[in-house]
Amino acid sequence: MNKQSETPEQLKELVKEKYAQIADQAKTDAAGCCGPACCDTIDQALMVEDYSKLSGYVADADLGLGCGLPTQFAKISEGDTVVDLGSGAGNDCFVARSLTGERGKVIGVDFTEKMVEKARLNATKLGLNNVEFRLGDIENLPLAAETADVVVSNCVLNLVPNKRKAFEETYRVLKKGGHFSISDIVLEGELPDELRKAAEMYAGCVSGAIQKEEYLDIVGKAGFANVTVQKEKEIILPDDILLTYLAKDEIPAFRSKARILSITVYGEKTEEKSGCCSPECCS
Repeated sequence: MNKQSETPEQLKELVKEKYAQIADQAKTDAAGCCGPACCDTIDQALMVEDYSKLSGYVADADLGLGCGLPTQFAKISEGDTVVDLGSGAGNDCFVARSLTGERGKVIGVDFTEKMVEKARLNATKLGLNNVEFRLGDIENLPLAAETADVVVSNCVLNLVPNKRKAFEETYRVLKKGGHFSISDIVLEGELPDELRKAAEMYAGCVSGAIQKEEYLDIVGKAGFANVTVQKEKEIILPDDILLTYLAKDEIPAFRSKARILSITVYGEKTEEKSGCCSPECCS
Protein backbone atom coordinates (compact mmCIF):
# COMPACT_ATOMS: atom_id res chain seq x y z
CA MET A 1 0.00 0.00 0.00
CA ASN A 2 1.34 3.45 -0.90
CA LYS A 3 0.65 5.70 2.08
CA GLN A 4 0.70 8.86 0.02
CA SER A 5 -2.16 7.67 -2.20
CA GLU A 6 -4.46 6.84 0.68
CA THR A 7 -7.26 9.06 1.92
CA PRO A 8 -7.46 10.06 5.61
CA GLU A 9 -10.25 7.55 6.15
CA GLN A 10 -8.23 4.78 4.52
CA LEU A 11 -5.26 5.61 6.73
CA LYS A 12 -7.51 5.39 9.79
CA GLU A 13 -8.72 1.98 8.67
CA LEU A 14 -5.12 0.87 8.21
CA VAL A 15 -4.27 1.86 11.78
CA LYS A 16 -7.52 0.46 13.19
CA GLU A 17 -6.90 -2.90 11.52
CA LYS A 18 -3.32 -3.01 12.79
CA TYR A 19 -4.33 -2.22 16.37
CA ALA A 20 -7.21 -4.65 16.38
CA GLN A 21 -4.62 -7.33 15.60
CA ILE A 22 -2.36 -6.08 18.38
CA ALA A 23 -5.22 -6.16 20.90
CA ASP A 24 -5.43 -9.92 20.36
CA GLN A 25 -1.69 -10.44 20.84
CA ALA A 26 0.62 -10.65 23.81
CA LYS A 27 3.07 -7.80 24.31
CA THR A 28 5.96 -9.91 23.09
CA ASP A 29 4.10 -10.60 19.83
CA ALA A 30 2.79 -7.09 19.20
CA ALA A 31 3.85 -5.30 16.05
CA GLY A 32 2.42 -1.82 16.05
CA CYS A 33 3.27 1.81 16.59
CA CYS A 34 6.55 2.15 18.39
CA GLY A 35 6.06 -1.29 19.83
CA PRO A 36 8.21 -4.32 20.53
CA ALA A 37 8.28 -5.18 16.84
CA CYS A 38 7.07 -2.10 14.99
CA CYS A 39 6.37 -3.22 11.39
CA ASP A 40 7.47 -6.67 12.60
CA THR A 41 11.03 -5.38 12.59
CA ILE A 42 11.76 -2.49 14.96
CA ASP A 43 13.06 -3.63 18.33
CA GLN A 44 11.18 -2.51 21.44
CA ALA A 45 14.21 -0.80 22.96
CA LEU A 46 14.36 1.71 20.09
CA MET A 47 11.21 3.57 21.11
CA VAL A 48 9.44 2.15 24.14
CA GLU A 49 10.17 3.55 27.61
CA ASP A 50 10.05 1.39 30.74
CA TYR A 51 6.81 1.83 32.68
CA SER A 52 7.34 -1.05 35.06
CA LYS A 53 8.62 1.04 37.98
CA LEU A 54 5.81 3.63 37.82
CA SER A 55 3.01 3.57 40.37
CA GLY A 56 -0.17 2.09 38.91
CA TYR A 57 1.62 0.05 36.28
CA VAL A 58 -0.39 -2.95 35.06
CA ALA A 59 1.55 -5.45 32.95
CA ASP A 60 -1.57 -6.74 31.17
CA ALA A 61 -2.31 -3.20 29.97
CA ASP A 62 1.19 -2.56 28.65
CA LEU A 63 1.33 -3.61 24.99
CA GLY A 64 4.59 -1.76 24.40
CA LEU A 65 3.03 0.74 21.98
CA GLY A 66 4.41 4.02 23.30
CA CYS A 67 7.45 6.16 22.66
CA GLY A 68 7.63 8.09 25.93
CA LEU A 69 6.32 8.44 29.48
CA PRO A 70 3.84 11.34 29.21
CA THR A 71 2.22 10.62 32.59
CA GLN A 72 5.61 11.11 34.24
CA PHE A 73 5.77 14.67 32.93
CA ALA A 74 2.06 15.54 33.04
CA LYS A 75 1.94 17.22 36.47
CA ILE A 76 -1.15 15.23 37.46
CA SER A 77 -2.58 16.19 40.85
CA GLU A 78 -4.90 14.32 43.18
CA GLY A 79 -8.51 14.87 42.16
CA ASP A 80 -7.74 15.76 38.53
CA THR A 81 -9.78 14.57 35.58
CA VAL A 82 -7.32 13.08 33.09
CA VAL A 83 -8.07 12.18 29.47
CA ASP A 84 -5.80 9.78 27.54
CA LEU A 85 -5.97 10.05 23.74
CA GLY A 86 -5.46 6.67 22.10
CA SER A 87 -5.66 4.77 25.36
CA GLY A 88 -5.08 1.27 23.99
CA ALA A 89 -5.31 -1.40 26.68
CA GLY A 90 -5.27 1.26 29.42
CA ASN A 91 -1.61 1.49 30.42
CA ASP A 92 -1.34 5.27 30.75
CA CYS A 93 -4.83 5.49 32.25
CA PHE A 94 -3.93 3.19 35.12
CA VAL A 95 -0.71 5.08 35.80
CA ALA A 96 -2.69 8.35 35.74
CA ARG A 97 -5.26 6.84 38.14
CA SER A 98 -2.52 6.19 40.69
CA LEU A 99 -1.78 9.93 40.60
CA THR A 100 -5.27 11.38 40.47
CA GLY A 101 -6.52 9.01 43.18
CA GLU A 102 -10.03 8.03 44.18
CA ARG A 103 -11.28 11.64 44.03
CA GLY A 104 -10.19 12.03 40.43
CA LYS A 105 -11.35 10.53 37.15
CA VAL A 106 -9.56 9.05 34.15
CA ILE A 107 -11.14 8.74 30.69
CA GLY A 108 -9.44 6.80 27.91
CA VAL A 109 -10.49 7.32 24.29
CA ASP A 110 -9.60 4.90 21.50
CA PHE A 111 -11.15 4.23 18.10
CA THR A 112 -10.34 0.50 18.00
CA GLU A 113 -13.19 -1.49 19.52
CA LYS A 114 -10.99 -4.41 20.56
CA MET A 115 -8.64 -2.07 22.42
CA VAL A 116 -11.56 -0.48 24.28
CA GLU A 117 -12.85 -3.93 25.19
CA LYS A 118 -9.41 -4.98 26.43
CA ALA A 119 -9.03 -1.80 28.50
CA ARG A 120 -12.47 -2.19 30.06
CA LEU A 121 -11.68 -5.77 31.00
CA ASN A 122 -8.44 -4.64 32.64
CA ALA A 123 -10.28 -1.93 34.61
CA THR A 124 -12.86 -4.46 35.77
CA LYS A 125 -10.13 -6.82 36.97
CA LEU A 126 -8.60 -3.97 38.96
CA GLY A 127 -11.96 -2.97 40.45
CA LEU A 128 -11.55 0.68 39.44
CA ASN A 129 -14.80 2.66 39.32
CA ASN A 130 -13.32 6.01 38.29
CA VAL A 131 -11.56 4.86 35.12
CA GLU A 132 -13.65 4.58 31.97
CA PHE A 133 -12.93 3.90 28.31
CA ARG A 134 -14.86 5.39 25.41
CA LEU A 135 -14.89 4.44 21.75
CA GLY A 136 -14.18 7.56 19.71
CA ASP A 137 -12.07 9.46 17.20
CA ILE A 138 -9.40 11.89 18.41
CA GLU A 139 -10.42 14.29 15.63
CA ASN A 140 -13.95 14.38 17.11
CA LEU A 141 -13.65 13.50 20.78
CA PRO A 142 -16.72 12.06 22.57
CA LEU A 143 -16.26 14.54 25.42
CA ALA A 144 -17.89 17.78 26.47
CA ALA A 145 -15.91 21.02 26.34
CA GLU A 146 -13.74 21.76 29.38
CA THR A 147 -13.88 18.20 30.74
CA ALA A 148 -10.22 17.60 31.53
CA ASP A 149 -7.63 19.10 33.84
CA VAL A 150 -4.91 17.13 32.04
CA VAL A 151 -4.67 15.41 28.64
CA VAL A 152 -2.01 12.79 27.95
CA SER A 153 -1.22 10.72 24.87
CA ASN A 154 1.57 8.31 23.97
CA CYS A 155 2.70 7.92 20.37
CA VAL A 156 -0.77 8.31 18.88
CA LEU A 157 -1.30 11.78 17.41
CA ASN A 158 1.34 11.17 14.74
CA LEU A 159 -1.05 8.51 13.37
CA VAL A 160 -3.95 10.98 13.13
CA PRO A 161 -4.28 12.34 9.58
CA ASN A 162 -5.65 15.74 10.69
CA LYS A 163 -3.29 16.71 13.49
CA ARG A 164 -4.57 20.30 13.52
CA LYS A 165 -8.09 19.05 14.32
CA ALA A 166 -6.72 16.67 16.96
CA PHE A 167 -5.00 19.50 18.84
CA GLU A 168 -8.03 21.77 18.47
CA GLU A 169 -10.10 19.00 20.06
CA THR A 170 -7.50 18.66 22.81
CA TYR A 171 -7.81 22.39 23.46
CA ARG A 172 -11.63 22.20 23.47
CA VAL A 173 -11.87 19.42 26.07
CA LEU A 174 -9.33 20.98 28.44
CA LYS A 175 -10.53 23.26 31.21
CA LYS A 176 -9.14 26.79 31.34
CA GLY A 177 -5.87 26.47 33.18
CA GLY A 178 -5.53 22.84 32.13
CA HIS A 179 -2.59 21.38 30.25
CA PHE A 180 -1.40 18.44 28.18
CA SER A 181 1.71 16.25 28.04
CA ILE A 182 1.99 14.24 24.83
CA SER A 183 4.73 11.91 23.60
CA ASP A 184 5.06 11.54 19.84
CA ILE A 185 7.39 10.82 16.94
CA VAL A 186 8.55 13.77 14.83
CA LEU A 187 11.17 14.35 12.14
CA GLU A 188 14.03 16.69 11.43
CA GLY A 189 14.86 16.50 7.72
CA GLU A 190 12.99 14.58 5.05
CA LEU A 191 12.46 10.83 4.93
CA PRO A 192 13.35 9.10 1.66
CA ASP A 193 10.28 8.43 -0.51
CA GLU A 194 10.59 4.68 0.01
CA LEU A 195 10.20 5.08 3.78
CA ARG A 196 7.59 7.82 3.54
CA LYS A 197 5.32 5.77 1.27
CA ALA A 198 5.45 2.53 3.22
CA ALA A 199 2.13 1.68 4.85
CA GLU A 200 3.91 -0.54 7.39
CA MET A 201 6.08 2.36 8.46
CA TYR A 202 2.98 4.53 8.74
CA ALA A 203 1.33 2.08 11.15
CA GLY A 204 4.67 2.02 12.94
CA CYS A 205 4.68 5.77 13.60
CA VAL A 206 7.62 6.66 11.40
CA SER A 207 6.18 7.76 8.07
CA GLY A 208 3.10 9.17 9.82
CA ALA A 209 5.36 11.63 11.62
CA ILE A 210 5.73 15.25 10.52
CA GLN A 211 8.50 17.79 10.95
CA LYS A 212 9.16 18.83 14.55
CA GLU A 213 8.82 22.53 13.69
CA GLU A 214 5.50 21.92 11.94
CA TYR A 215 4.24 19.83 14.86
CA LEU A 216 5.01 22.58 17.38
CA ASP A 217 3.48 25.16 15.07
CA ILE A 218 0.22 23.18 14.99
CA VAL A 219 0.21 23.07 18.79
CA GLY A 220 0.66 26.83 19.02
CA LYS A 221 -2.00 27.59 16.41
CA ALA A 222 -4.47 25.42 18.32
CA GLY A 223 -4.21 28.04 21.07
CA PHE A 224 -1.80 26.53 23.56
CA ALA A 225 0.56 28.68 25.60
CA ASN A 226 3.87 27.94 27.35
CA VAL A 227 4.62 25.13 24.92
CA THR A 228 7.81 23.28 25.81
CA VAL A 229 9.56 20.07 24.79
CA GLN A 230 9.95 18.20 28.07
CA LYS A 231 12.06 15.37 26.68
CA GLU A 232 13.68 14.48 23.36
CA LYS A 233 15.31 11.23 22.25
CA GLU A 234 16.63 10.27 18.83
CA ILE A 235 15.36 7.01 17.35
CA ILE A 236 18.04 5.22 15.33
CA LEU A 237 16.64 2.73 12.83
CA PRO A 238 19.10 -0.17 12.39
CA ASP A 239 20.59 -0.83 8.97
CA ASP A 240 18.74 -4.14 8.62
CA ILE A 241 15.42 -2.29 8.76
CA LEU A 242 16.52 0.47 6.41
CA LEU A 243 17.75 -2.10 3.88
CA THR A 244 14.11 -3.13 3.40
CA TYR A 245 13.48 0.29 1.88
CA LEU A 246 16.87 1.71 0.85
CA ALA A 247 19.94 0.56 -1.03
CA LYS A 248 23.00 0.06 1.15
CA ASP A 249 24.78 3.10 -0.33
CA GLU A 250 21.72 5.30 0.39
CA ILE A 251 21.79 4.71 4.15
CA PRO A 252 24.69 7.08 5.03
CA ALA A 253 22.99 9.92 3.14
CA PHE A 254 19.74 9.26 4.98
CA ARG A 255 21.46 9.31 8.36
CA SER A 256 23.19 12.59 7.55
CA LYS A 257 20.03 14.35 6.36
CA ALA A 258 17.21 13.12 8.63
CA ARG A 259 16.56 12.41 12.30
CA ILE A 260 13.61 10.56 13.83
CA LEU A 261 12.83 11.90 17.28
CA SER A 262 10.65 10.89 20.20
CA ILE A 263 9.53 14.07 21.95
CA THR A 264 7.29 14.76 24.92
CA VAL A 265 5.53 18.11 24.47
CA TYR A 266 3.74 20.18 27.13
CA GLY A 267 1.24 23.01 26.61
CA GLU A 268 -1.31 24.97 28.64
CA LYS A 269 -4.81 26.26 27.94
CA THR A 270 -4.86 29.81 29.25
CA GLU A 271 -7.63 32.42 29.20
CA GLU A 272 -6.18 34.00 26.08
CA LYS A 273 -5.23 31.99 23.03
CA SER A 274 -1.55 32.12 22.23
CA GLY A 275 -0.51 32.09 18.59
CA CYS A 276 3.18 31.69 19.36
CA CYS A 277 4.88 28.44 18.70
CA SER A 278 7.96 29.40 16.80
CA PRO A 279 11.16 27.45 17.43
CA GLU A 280 12.21 30.28 19.76
CA CYS A 281 9.21 30.01 22.05
CA CYS A 282 8.94 26.24 21.91
CA SER A 283 12.55 25.37 22.64
